Amino acid sequence: MTRRFRSASLRFKIAFFTIVLLISTSLVLCIITIQITNNYILNEIVKRGESVGKSIAASAGYSLLSRDLLGLDNLVFRAKSSNSDMTYAAIVDPDMKRVVDSDTPAASGETVPVAQGQFLRKAADGTTVREVVNASGTIFEISCPVVFMNKSLGSVIIGMNKSVLAEARTKAGNRLLLAFGIMVAIGVFASSLLASLLIKPIQELSAGVEKLKNGTARDPLRIYSQDELGKLTANFNEMSELIVKQRGNLNKYSRDLEGAYISIVKVVAAAIDARDSYTHGHSARVSQLSLLIGRQVGLSHKDLEDLEIACLFHDVGKIKIPDSLLLKRSRLSPAEYREMMHHVEYGASILNWAPSLVKYIPSTLHHHEWHNGKGYPDGLMGEDIPLFAAIISISDSFDAMTSDRPYRKAFSEEKALHEIARMSGTQFRQELVAAFLTQMEKTRVSNTPLSVLETV
Repeated sequence: MTRRFRSASLRFKIAFFTIVLLISTSLVLCIITIQITNNYILNEIVKRGESVGKSIAASAGYSLLSRDLLGLDNLVFRAKSSNSDMTYAAIVDPDMKRVVDSDTPAASGETVPVAQGQFLRKAADGTTVREVVNASGTIFEISCPVVFMNKSLGSVIIGMNKSVLAEARTKAGNRLLLAFGIMVAIGVFASSLLASLLIKPIQELSAGVEKLKNGTARDPLRIYSQDELGKLTANFNEMSELIVKQRGNLNKYSRDLEGAYISIVKVVAAAIDARDSYTHGHSARVSQLSLLIGRQVGLSHKDLEDLEIACLFHDVGKIKIPDSLLLKRSRLSPAEYREMMHHVEYGASILNWAPSLVKYIPSTLHHHEWHNGKGYPDGLMGEDIPLFAAIISISDSFDAMTSDRPYRKAFSEEKALHEIARMSGTQFRQELVAAFLTQMEKTRVSNTPLSVLETV
């Protein structure tokens, strides 16, 4: 449930919290209002009962002295008949014996039991109010003293029906619930409207950030208001414009730097090849031939760019090979050949000094590995040989065979291609050999010299 809520839209969250706050606030206000209303109605009922009781007490003093029972009975009868919520009215003497009673006239002279119930309050003039329960239900019993010429002659006892309070509470509650429902409905509408007003600029900003991240930001974002969100959107537009401008400059600098970098690599490769007149241009030719294979097997433009540079670096380790070996006009002895084999490790060590060149180490280190595992330096075989290294291995061998050496003349292209095909599956990977032969056939058919093959 928590995870689902976290993934909900911002519009839903704003509306949800607004509605919850509105409902909780309205509910608290409703409860407080009902409580205040109840207290007000209760006070009004008790005040009216006290007013009636005191009115009877004021008129009953003389009648009690003269024992005018008919007059007293008339007082309580009129009081009850004029107040529908009055359950009874009675006058008692100081000993709590009934003098008159609106409900039981024959009960005159009987002692009125002291009301048992919750004592609510007592006024300074001796008027008391209790909440009692009898056969007719819960009532408020009000007792007002009858005083005539500073002499206590008894009390007027009045019972006010509490059901009036319940009815009034129900009516007030219904009205409050109606008002509560209207407030909630208005709150839901207002919260939805508020959420929409807040969400629009936020969605606009979110879309703008996404476009900026993907590099597709073109037009400034729409500003919906002049408040904080509007100012934020305006600032974002300024920032976005600056970032797009800087990104354009950075791309230009990057392209310039990349061009300079590739030029430097080509110069380094040429410098390495220039140490030996027989290998002059070797790295450039290996690069051209490798790109033929790379295009045939479907390498991406970025991979072709990396392959071209990897080819230019593949013999960089020969910088550390002594001239006595590198420029020797006869075949190398086994010991000399073992030293020459170290040029791949020397190359990997040189490239390792520059973090940006580390990615070219695998092709430099392993371009003399054989498909059958009999190559060097690690005896890798099959698919374990990095792709670039496997491609360079074919191109390097073909260029070596078609170049003059002090100890032999160059092979013809046909003989070199035959050797490449013969070593397929042994020294070279079969599918790469097939791609190379296909491309070489295309150049033969189109009469395109190898010296004019395009780079990336």
